[in-house]
Amino acid sequence: MSRRRLRPQRLDPRAAAWQAGVDLLRGNALFSFAGRVYRCDVPQLALDRGYGHVTHHGEIVCHSGASLGPDEWYWVMAHLALHCGLGHLDPGRARSAAADAVACLEVNRFLRESHIGREAVPLPAELPRRDLDLVEEDWRRDGVPPELRHGGTAGFGRDVLTGPTPATPYDWPGAFAASIARAATDAIDLASGASVPHQKRSIWERARGWFVSSYPLLGGLAAHFALVADADLARDWHISIAAVNAEAGEIYVNPHAGLGEQEWRFVLAHEMLHAALRHGDRVGGRDPYLWNVACDYVTNGWLVEMRVGAAPDGLLYDPKLAGLSVEAVYDLVATDLRRLRKLRTLRGQGLGDVLGEPLPHPGAKRGIDLDEYYRRALATGLVYHDASGRGLLPAGLVEEIRTLDQPPLPWDARLARWFQELVPVPDRHRSYARPSRRQSATPDIPRPGWRRPEAQTDRYTFGVVVDTSGSMDHRLLGKALGAIASYATARDVSRARVVFCDAAAYDAGYLDVDAIAGRVQVRGRGGTVLQPGVTLLERADDFPADAPILVITDAQCDLVRIRREHAFLVPAGARLPFTPKGPVFHMTP
Repeated sequence: MSRRRLRPQRLDPRAAAWQAGVDLLRGNALFSFAGRVYRCDVPQLALDRGYGHVTHHGEIVCHSGASLGPDEWYWVMAHLALHCGLGHLDPGRARSAAADAVACLEVNRFLRESHIGREAVPLPAELPRRDLDLVEEDWRRDGVPPELRHGGTAGFGRDVLTGPTPATPYDWPGAFAASIARAATDAIDLASGASVPHQKRSIWERARGWFVSSYPLLGGLAAHFALVADADLARDWHISIAAVNAEAGEIYVNPHAGLGEQEWRFVLAHEMLHAALRHGDRVGGRDPYLWNVACDYVTNGWLVEMRVGAAPDGLLYDPKLAGLSVEAVYDLVATDLRRLRKLRTLRGQGLGDVLGEPLPHPGAKRGIDLDEYYRRALATGLVYHDASGRGLLPAGLVEEIRTLDQPPLPWDARLARWFQELVPVPDRHRSYARPSRRQSATPDIPRPGWRRPEAQTDRYTFGVVVDTSGSMDHRLLGKALGAIASYATARDVSRARVVFCDAAAYDAGYLDVDAIAGRVQVRGRGGTVLQPGVTLLERADDFPADAPILVITDAQCDLVRIRREHAFLVPAGARLPFTPKGPVFHMTP
């Protein structure tokens, strides 16, 4: 008996393309809300030259006779799912040709901006960007433009089929909103390497996910920080619970700390605020550990007030310190050093949890300047927090966030502030020796004018040491001298003592500020030795002992020692070859 060889079943290419489109749709967390999707022969869609429609129950029906590629099917099904998510299934929604076209326009905008699939219907290169209500009003009056009349997936028919209202209508927009939140969380987790299902995530990862999805003030920060949970690293660096390094954007957690999810929320918020508020950079000349303790007291007080998670036992918290700044708390706590050395931060007893350097571990990030990111993340989070009505925040925290959000002052504004602090305004008094103009209402009454004694000319002044070496940029030098002249004029300082330096010092004496601005003939152009010019001013009998000195240089100079108030004005990006004791202003072109 002969055996018949079974032929392999031929795969329908249309069905395969449709199934690939379904896989694309289901693979996007944004459409996890979509209802049932199936494919069958739909004669009405064939007559209308369409590809699919959605029922009033939210079922997506695709015509089996349509021949589309996977990306096009993806676009069709995403289009119909968005009709559900954007509320177009609402039975109370107006039904008209204009309303249907506007609904498709809203969906097509979303799909095009999100780069989802490939458009299966011809659409204009530019879609109308006006408000949809205004567009619908115009289209009701003037008719739908031909190029947008059939922008849906049902051809000449309607994308959304009407039917009896379900007994318990499903909240499609709410489900869509939840899908958006999940998709955003998944995208952030994927970017940070935490693409693990929620059930399998560690308890500290779940705590961070709560900030991203439910706490806008710190959500942006939480999305960026990398959580390094390494027991060996925690043991080697004596981290009992957690520590943070702002430069690397890493929070080091001890996986054996034994905390619950609510406590991990508190801990992560604590460390994120340490980094975002730049506590490590603000220590200055203070004791680093005591400064860390003061920051802990203030930060923990804010978090307790905001009810973020639950504070672990033994944390530094004192309600009596509420409302105080970190600097004020530092001044208070620094008086009892014996007791403070026994206090515990999240890192441990006698150790600060704000680390100065990133800890070495596989995949560590180094050299990342996050100052701008922290500023924007906190400022944006504050706006979202207020807009969402999540409650009031501590006044001290809001003040610090807004202070960080202020852009840094330009060099000329900071130089003007330096002048304001160190160069006093000459005293003025009225005198009849030089009467002012008489008022027209009382022409017979003379009035005194303002006058300054000549003896004050050299008392209210400042010194300028100008580097005239060949490497100095003429344009920046002119800009610096012009700024100095304008500030001197604003402070009513008529003259300044100017010394030009290259290989030697050239004393120009007291010059009018107008001359400094534009009529000074710069001498020199040799090497760069600035100390003789500074010494000349400091030893001059006619130069006040309390007058400040401003040094203008390209930073390619020798060591300069100045024994009075002083500042340096250098080009942007230049660094002095020594550690200056006065402020340094960087000129921008």
